[in-house]
Amino acid sequence: MVEENNQAKAKVFFEKARAVAQTKNIDYAIDMYLQGLRYSPDALEAGHLPLCELALHRQGKGGKKPSMVERMKGLRGKTPLEQMLNAEALFAKDPEHLPYAEAMLKAAVAGGYKKTAGWIANLVFQTNNASNKPSAQTYILLKDSYAALGQFDKAVGACQRASRLRPEDGALADEFKNLSAELTMAKGKYDQEGDFRKAIKDREGQEKLHAQAGVIKTQDYRVTAVEDARKKMAQNPNIPANLFGMADALAGMETDQAENDAIALLESTYKAKQDYSYKQRSGEIRMKQLRRKIREAKDCLEKKPDDANIKTAFEQLSKQLNDIELEHYRLAVKNYPSNLAPKYEYAVRLLWGKQYNEAIPLFQEAQKDPRRKIASMSKIGYCFFMKGWLADAIDVFTNAIETYEIKDDATGKELRYNLACAYEEKGDADKALDIYRKIAQLDFTYKDVSQRVDKLRSSKTEPTS
Repeated sequence: MVEENNQAKAKVFFEKARAVAQTKNIDYAIDMYLQGLRYSPDALEAGHLPLCELALHRQGKGGKKPSMVERMKGLRGKTPLEQMLNAEALFAKDPEHLPYAEAMLKAAVAGGYKKTAGWIANLVFQTNNASNKPSAQTYILLKDSYAALGQFDKAVGACQRASRLRPEDGALADEFKNLSAELTMAKGKYDQEGDFRKAIKDREGQEKLHAQAGVIKTQDYRVTAVEDARKKMAQNPNIPANLFGMADALAGMETDQAENDAIALLESTYKAKQDYSYKQRSGEIRMKQLRRKIREAKDCLEKKPDDANIKTAFEQLSKQLNDIELEHYRLAVKNYPSNLAPKYEYAVRLLWGKQYNEAIPLFQEAQKDPRRKIASMSKIGYCFFMKGWLADAIDVFTNAIETYEIKDDATGKELRYNLACAYEEKGDADKALDIYRKIAQLDFTYKDVSQRVDKLRSSKTEPTS
């Protein structure tokens, strides 16, 4: 009875939304659709789809995007339903901004709105696929969402695309195989007559066995991957995909010997073919290997902080990684001059080495990539600050803040903190104090901001009583 009543209420709002849309009052029509979806959150054909069409129509007419206040409020909500509709309200005003659709997807999955989740997942998938710079993190979200919806074929596809963007991620490779197995099992259970009831009956026992064998199974997958890659290499060693597959399978073992074998294979092929892609992949494996060793050394150092040998080993590994990363990204920039990602990474390593003059022009190019724009601007400002170009640092930090707008996340606070430091170093204590105070009002424990406020206040002349 309650469900029927909710459906009736939703229908009233949807009909009103359609009528209002005819009068060209698009924002009001969007609000009506959202009100209806509160009563029927999984109404795809009657609610979400016409709302999406209105959003695109609004965008085509030059409708304003959400304000900063709307954005801050819109990605909140106590329940999955509130979170989904708040994100959808933002999406309706900026349908090209993928994070709004991703927030909708997370909430729809959490709320169990399967039709809506499946639709928005497909939309996000298509948008990410069409992007010039597809996001691995978006594919991982899609993988998890599709798996939660039981759509293992699409989960496998999303996982495969994420693995291509993160070929060094062994966990993703393992999950791809697990999802493929889930897909095979699901097909088998539903395709075989009579097996469905048996699958339900045996599920608890299967899950228990799966949990117990998880670690061993993962290792087996890695060994099998190497064996399969060897067979392909033996059949045709001249196909690049077979060679890269062999190297990736070896690297996936995550042992020094296997990783060194992968590096040697790639380096020898690079020398023979003079194709930089082999050199680049060997560098990625070498850096991953060193990062693992550094983590291991760090864990040992935390347990034995006074052990001089461990400390020396940690420092040597860190220096080795810095040197290898610097050369790796230098070569990447040289060989892929139009790719902005290695330019940013190379600039970061130059900054670490205090080579500010060399880093600045690379950051200036890297900021053309929307994903790295703010980070690049922040680091340009830092370089100017370290060079003593304080007025320029202030200009860059100010521009970055105006571009980014959000005050209370980590990036927003860092930009404002750095701007305050630049003002303080320049001798403008009043402006520095004003910014430090506003940061403290948002996050009193952020870095040393409270001490800086106390210091600047105490340096001013106290009024006499």
